[in-house]
Amino acid sequence: MHHRIATLVAASTCAIIFAGCGANGQSDYQNAGGALPSGQRMHHHASSGKIQHIVIVVQENRSFNNLFYGFPGAKTSTYGYTSSGQQVTLQPVGLETTWDVEHDSSGFFAACNGSGSIPGTNCKNNGFNNEYAGCRRSCPTYPEYAYVPHTETLPLFAIGKQYVLADQMYASNFDASSFISHQYIIAGQAQSAVNYPWSSWGCPGGKQDDIAMVDQQRNIPSGYEVVCWDPTTLGDELDTAGVSWGFYTSAVNGDGGIWSAYQAINHIYNGQDWQKDIITPQTNFFSDVSNGKLRGVSWITPTCANSDHAGCGSNTGPAWVASIVNAVGESSYWNSTAIFILWDDYGGWYDPEPPPYMDYDGLGMRIPMLIVSAYAKKHYVTHTQYEHGTILKFVEETFGLPAMAASDSRANPPDDSFNFNQGPRKFKKIKSALGKEYFVHQPLDLRPPDTE
Repeated sequence: MHHRIATLVAASTCAIIFAGCGANGQSDYQNAGGALPSGQRMHHHASSGKIQHIVIVVQENRSFNNLFYGFPGAKTSTYGYTSSGQQVTLQPVGLETTWDVEHDSSGFFAACNGSGSIPGTNCKNNGFNNEYAGCRRSCPTYPEYAYVPHTETLPLFAIGKQYVLADQMYASNFDASSFISHQYIIAGQAQSAVNYPWSSWGCPGGKQDDIAMVDQQRNIPSGYEVVCWDPTTLGDELDTAGVSWGFYTSAVNGDGGIWSAYQAINHIYNGQDWQKDIITPQTNFFSDVSNGKLRGVSWITPTCANSDHAGCGSNTGPAWVASIVNAVGESSYWNSTAIFILWDDYGGWYDPEPPPYMDYDGLGMRIPMLIVSAYAKKHYVTHTQYEHGTILKFVEETFGLPAMAASDSRANPPDDSFNFNQGPRKFKKIKSALGKEYFVHQPLDLRPPDTE
């Protein structure tokens, strides 16, 4: 990793070839990982019990402009600017690229090219050329300024045209680390950690001083901590409420164990939930749906090959997403399910929309999100500002759970993306060259993206 700040080199083991591949408004109780009292929750959405299952599909490392370039009605750009003011026309770079772009806190600060006493504020989004690209001598000119060819994103565009695409979705965490992002999608925070662990991405093999911390002025490192902690997670709240949940992911020894977020939660990894609710491989989701075993809340993470992560040398990610949507859509669960599909961080790719400064830990760069449901609006591009916490808030308001942290407390709910006054729309299958049978029989992928 080509960090500009020596202390960041010591704080992260993330290589660019497969890289990541108390807060303002928070009480001490929140900073300690506790949940907010239920009275502080904003409101209940108007689903009136129609949504009983929520599926959260987590893909990897794409900015909104990179993946949904040219989507009708969405705010995208055909060019960007460098830090010297040069206008650069965006070029097509396929999902199957074998090189990657820098994306961590130093990459974010470079791309943001902001000014102010706190790094990453007043973003201009004209410094992407200062991020390191792993293609080295084979790099195209300004490799960070690129978009995915539309021939590779047809299933994603089809989903967006049938349902909802959010073009003002931002990562709740600023540092563009997949490890941190995945903590935010299960807990709304990451114990003020930043960048990547030195060793294991969680309790197995965790070491003293394993990850750097960030303070309210975004000083890095402000300290170090062990990547095995005990915040309140959404899984804990669902357990307390008697709502079933499952986290579908690769085994700890598959894909390097990096996208299995709950392995960093001590009481989950070393408790009953690890055997009951952490489900491997992720393709078990298909059989659970077809066998009538869909949980109240499901997370699904990909393998490297199906992740959309640059450097994985594959373009099967859009088909993987379509197969999940089709599995739910063609099941008995369609009328009672909401599916949220997000890409966890921007992956270093250019985006023209500067992220608002919301807190010491956010927001990060703009990322894509699709919302699929029998009650989702059709071909609707929502311009409401969303973040990771928006999804958590929807879950909390569906099942009557308290907020956990600053991100899900402050986040706008996705109410504008649904019409619960209408009857459920009939599902229309998403066309894709590959179906679930391909993924069920796909060989185990042992490559570890996001590690050196």
